[in-house]
Amino acid sequence: MKVIVHGGAGGAPDDPEPRQAVLDDAAAAGASEDDPVDAVEAAVRVLESDERFNAGVGGAVQSDGIVRTDAGVMNSEREAGAAAGMPGVEHAVSVARGVMERTPHVFLNGVHAVDFAEDIGVETEVDLWTERSREQWDDLDSHPEGSPLEHVEWLEDRFGGDPDEHDHDTVGAVAFDGECFATATSTGGRWLALAGRVGDVPQIGSGFYAAPAGAASATGAGEDIAKTTLTRRAVRHLESGLDAQAAADRAIEEFAELTDSSAGVIVLDADGNAGDAYNSEAMQTASDSD
Repeated sequence: MKVIVHGGAGGAPDDPEPRQAVLDDAAAAGASEDDPVDAVEAAVRVLESDERFNAGVGGAVQSDGIVRTDAGVMNSEREAGAAAGMPGVEHAVSVARGVMERTPHVFLNGVHAVDFAEDIGVETEVDLWTERSREQWDDLDSHPEGSPLEHVEWLEDRFGGDPDEHDHDTVGAVAFDGECFATATSTGGRWLALAGRVGDVPQIGSGFYAAPAGAASATGAGEDIAKTTLTRRAVRHLESGLDAQAAADRAIEEFAELTDSSAGVIVLDADGNAGDAYNSEAMQTASDSD
């Protein structure tokens, strides 16, 4: 099994070495599996449980003071599942897989997705706050109240719309067993995003995409990733004959041409090659094979 994982594109982390060790562990966990979907789920679950990343525990806090998680999973047979807006769910990737394998749908959202998680045995009512997120929330001079539009005005007055660079540390994994691909991406969203906001991560072709030619997982500025369908773009380049690194490079080049934002993408191709590219300050990755 060939696996590549990422820990998010954004600013340079304060603790790159321990983060890299967790990424290495995640890649190894995925590579030890026999099935690509098992591999990406196992890898992403490691990252969702580590507060250094913006997924699961340590996810970003939305404007109403609640951490909500999102994830998406897809394989090269174009089976897909996604779940979003889930308070108290650490392993969003497992819920997304459940949607793919146990429902006729591709996307569940909000409290009903949490109910579904409980039904399939994914733990709910998990405390996703960390010391860091609690300090950030408590350090605010006030907290937004009232209607959603009042929340937006509060955020724009204080932060100009993007209060924290750390919140781009979405996680993801791509796996290939020589025949089939799978990809998964998981996030806690944007720090102080409007309550209920859903970004690119659980959107097919934006945060994740798989096809017979290969698969990709993205990270970065979610709204612009969704508008440019970054992972579908990367896989399309595989389909046109580029290898994984060239496809990743070209997808990020196009993203930079189309937006003023930063993003990153990891890719695997049908020859087992891995590629990664980003236009942010940093993006840590790890790969493994077994």
